Amino acid sequence: MDFAGKVAVITGAASGIGRGLAERGHARGLKLVLADRDAAALAALAASLDGAIAVPTDVADPASVSALADAAWDAFGGVDLLFNNAGIMATGYVWEIEPARWDASINVNLKGILHGIRSFVPRMIAQGRGHVINTASIGGFAASPLMAPYSVTKAAAVAITESLHAELVMIGAPVGVSLLAPGPVKTAIFDNPFGEIANPAAEGFVKELRHMLDTYGLESAPFADKVYEALAEGQFWIVPQPEALDPMFKARVETILERRTPSFSWNGGDPVDG
Repeated sequence: MDFAGKVAVITGAASGIGRGLAERGHARGLKLVLADRDAAALAALAASLDGAIAVPTDVADPASVSALADAAWDAFGGVDLLFNNAGIMATGYVWEIEPARWDASINVNLKGILHGIRSFVPRMIAQGRGHVINTASIGGFAASPLMAPYSVTKAAAVAITESLHAELVMIGAPVGVSLLAPGPVKTAIFDNPFGEIANPAAEGFVKELRHMLDTYGLESAPFADKVYEALAEGQFWIVPQPEALDPMFKARVETILERRTPSFSWNGGDPVDG
């Protein structure tokens, strides 16, 4: 895949992974349509990237995503890459997370992808080209304590991406699909992920997350470079940090095949079953 002159739409572009994809995509010659609900941060980013346009967008709102597609086609006459990247995290114990926070996670992390597919894929099929990249997470393959809404919606992101790929192949559509599975990326999401949860086990889990971030974490720019390299090779499974994720994938599959109860390690110590 040659990126120069192609058009990319990136949701969640104002910060984190989305910002890295925007900045490194611009360096590769992409024409950018940047979307985020933080209009001020989005405008500032677009101003720093020559030729990029900012379209404030709430991916939880199907009409807003449809308007994003209209803006992209109006500006550039087509879209080559759609990064369904916007995401949020709700944390806490499963039984204590309020319904509104569950709904927000589902609306952004899952329905945001669905709205992107519905608004862009038919137009991509009609124009005879396009590629959709959905951002999932390690949490989409290995469910985590204290992040149930995130794990649930990212697992759904994996499923919808595989279904979309199968359907496009089934009808012979000239549209590709990739699943982006990030490991730890150095963004603000780890600053205080679980708020005021006062529990030694929860505190230990936070320490484990931060250890993983220190050991395997990438800044958003080199992370984005790995994403574009994988896209250039036509990969479906984009795993920029295989050294961190592959052992977890393997352990997950073995746990299922051996019918073992899942276990988690706290503070780097022995696993605790249940």
